[in-house]
Amino acid sequence: MKPYYEDDSVQLYLGDMREVLPALGLQADLVVADPPYAETSLEWDRWPDGWPALAAAHSRSMWCFGSMRMFLDRAPEFTDWKLSQDVVWEKRNGSGAATDRFRRVHEHALHWYRGQWGDLHHDTPRVAATPEQIARNSSATRTSRPVHYSEFPEPNTWRETGTRLMRSVVQVPSMRGVARHPTEKPVGILDPLIRYACPPGGLVVDPFAGSGSTLDAARLAGRRAIGIEANEPYAEAAARRLDTLVLPLDGGAA
Repeated sequence: MKPYYEDDSVQLYLGDMREVLPALGLQADLVVADPPYAETSLEWDRWPDGWPALAAAHSRSMWCFGSMRMFLDRAPEFTDWKLSQDVVWEKRNGSGAATDRFRRVHEHALHWYRGQWGDLHHDTPRVAATPEQIARNSSATRTSRPVHYSEFPEPNTWRETGTRLMRSVVQVPSMRGVARHPTEKPVGILDPLIRYACPPGGLVVDPFAGSGSTLDAARLAGRRAIGIEANEPYAEAAARRLDTLVLPLDGGAA
């Protein structure tokens, strides 16, 4: 099968993931999926029946974006997977036209896995500590737990590293106004998910590639990536995006 786009790190295929993924016959370190939620009447917003089981045949680890309604409605299709955790993407800009509910400014990303948890790659996500956090823990006595006690379960065992566990609510502005795709995810929310669940140099598969955000984020993070997109205009937009010069995130701005 010939890729629609290809470079040293990325391949993009045009077609239905239910046909393309089995034909590729691959095993990925991680699937990152942003499927149609099937919550609108838009033509493209159609749930591809059976895709979670198909993804399970090609990876043991998966991040899947979605709404709570989507995951509850489609729960029977995720029986091949075990849920490990959820991350909330706070995107600042609201979505939806309902005026009788709280303004929705978030989406969920759920991490699913198969097999034994200890056999999977999961790199503890850490961020730089603030001066206030460091000061609070520095003032703690050696016989007490620090403020951020969940990282140091036993007294007298913790050491200040200048970092903290990344929070499960991640604030990243949406792509509103600059998006190439109606549901495009910013690289800023994809990057920590990829780094967490895929080892450096590993393979990420996005079965709903859209405008190529996951492929872009994976490449910037030093991972290989394969994407599948059923809509040719979006595949073309992704190809143009991926064909631009990039610099690794670890080495500076891109």
